[in-house]
Amino acid sequence: MSHSWPEAPALAGTGLALGYGAKPVVQDAEIVLRAGAVTVLVGPNGSGKSTLLRSLARLHPLTAGDVTLAGQDALALSPKEFARHVTLLTQSRPTPGGVRVRDVVSYGRHPYRGRFGSGDPEGPELVERAMRHTGVDGMAERPVDELSGGELQRVWLATCFAQDTGVVLLDEPTTFLDLRYQIETLDLVRDLADEHDVAVGVVLHDLDQAAAVADEVVLLCRGAVRAAGRPADVLTADLLSDVYGLRIDVHVDDEGHVRTRPVGRHTSRPRPVRSA
Repeated sequence: MSHSWPEAPALAGTGLALGYGAKPVVQDAEIVLRAGAVTVLVGPNGSGKSTLLRSLARLHPLTAGDVTLAGQDALALSPKEFARHVTLLTQSRPTPGGVRVRDVVSYGRHPYRGRFGSGDPEGPELVERAMRHTGVDGMAERPVDELSGGELQRVWLATCFAQDTGVVLLDEPTTFLDLRYQIETLDLVRDLADEHDVAVGVVLHDLDQAAAVADEVVLLCRGAVRAAGRPADVLTADLLSDVYGLRIDVHVDDEGHVRTRPVGRHTSRPRPVRSA
């Protein structure tokens, strides 16, 4: 995945400190999201991944540091103006009862609309395009509360597409999905970067998925950025074993694909073959 980076990152956080009340969660973190690239945040539970992502979306207040959008102070923008540039897909979202898929995808056009839904002439076509791109156009008239978890996740991704921003932030978008929908979701993440030149920041738990989809990986540990860079440089056996507190073997194949293997007490030895 080769890209020519612009001089100014699409969205960046520098010197970020975050907490819940008096409890610090993230300290002196730096993260850069660039147009046409997928940046994946990984790390153990409680390492600050989701909190850091939410701070970039202005949903978690900073104790210290700066967030910039195309080199400008992101905190100086109005909420509606900021939402025309950055969208966030959170882990948990209420499912509206009795609302059609098309109407939910249309929620993504809210930052462009005036009072009573006026002033968005491009909206209907962008909604249709978002549904086609995510493969939910065939269920446009169905109520979202009748969809499966995987189908609903694609609808929320379509909402992000419809918002048509240059930065998309996704917090664990593959959680609770079966394998097919996980892979299809990661394909859509790459589509955003490769076909639409979007800067994507995504939190993932699966290290192999992170290696497969990422241009850059940010590894967090205890609220600090332990390493950041290309997947093969960050997802190393030494770093991962230290951060996660167990042995993790790493193999890089001839094509540069990174594969990880956590080793537990029962995975470190071959299992005996039982005769019938």
